[in-house]
Amino acid sequence: MPHLELTRPRPEIAVLTLNRPEKLNALDYDLVEDLHSALAELDADNECRVVVLTGAGRGFCSGLDLTDPSPEKAKGGVEFPRSGMRWQERIADLTARLHRLRQPVIAAVNGVAYGGGMGIALACDIRIAAQSARFCTQFIKLGLGGCDIGVSYTLPRIVGAGPAFDLILTARAVDADEALRLGMVSRVTADDEVLDTALSIAETLCGYGKFGVESTKQVLWANLEATSLEAALHLENRSQILSSTSGDMRAASAEFRRRRQ
Repeated sequence: MPHLELTRPRPEIAVLTLNRPEKLNALDYDLVEDLHSALAELDADNECRVVVLTGAGRGFCSGLDLTDPSPEKAKGGVEFPRSGMRWQERIADLTARLHRLRQPVIAAVNGVAYGGGMGIALACDIRIAAQSARFCTQFIKLGLGGCDIGVSYTLPRIVGAGPAFDLILTARAVDADEALRLGMVSRVTADDEVLDTALSIAETLCGYGKFGVESTKQVLWANLEATSLEAALHLENRSQILSSTSGDMRAASAEFRRRRQ
C-alpha cells in the first residue's frame, strides 16, 4: 500500500492523502520522500491549480515515527551528527516546499496534527479543521527543543507571539474550537465534511485567474517579511500590473458586464 495517495477530483485539483492510517500517518522515511516527490511533481504541473492535503483514517499526521526516528536510508552513508542533520533538514524542507509551491495548499485536518503533523499543517496556506482535530507541537515533551520544522516561524505569524510562546513551550493540545478562536484554522466542520469543505474552497479558487491566484500566494508570504508598508505596496503594485496582462481581468470584466445587462 502506498504511503501517499495522489488523486484528482478534476484536473485542476490534486488531493494528497497521507496514507499510514495504522500509524496515524506518522512520518517515516518513505512518506517523507513520497511527499517531496509529489510536491515537486505538482509544482511542475501547469494544469493543477490547487492542492488539498489530508490524512487517511483517524488522524492527519501524528509527527515523526518514533519507532524509527533515525532511519538507515536517511543517513546518506555518513556518521552522526551529520546523518542526523541531513534527516532533520530533509523533514524540515517539506515546510519550505509547501511555501514555494505555486499552487495554494489547503490542509483538511482530521484528528491529530501533532509534532511534524502540526508543522506541515501550519505551512499550508489555508487550514480547515474537523471537529476531531487536535493540534500539539509535541517536541519539547520528547526532550528536544520546542521549535522544529518551521513552527517558530509559522505559528507566531498565524496566531501572534503570545499564544505561540504558550503553545510551543507548554506543548499543550489545542482542540478544533480553540484553534478556530486562535486563528490557527479558518473553519471547523463535522468530521465527515472536512474534505468536502476543502474541495469546495479549491473549486472557488479555480474560478479565479491563474496568475492572480499564484501571485496572491507569493505576495502574501513575501509581505509577511516586508520591512515597511511602502515595501509591501511596492510588491503589490507590480503584481497587480502583471496580473492585468494575463487576460483574466478582461474576461472577468466582460462577464461582469454581461451579468449586469
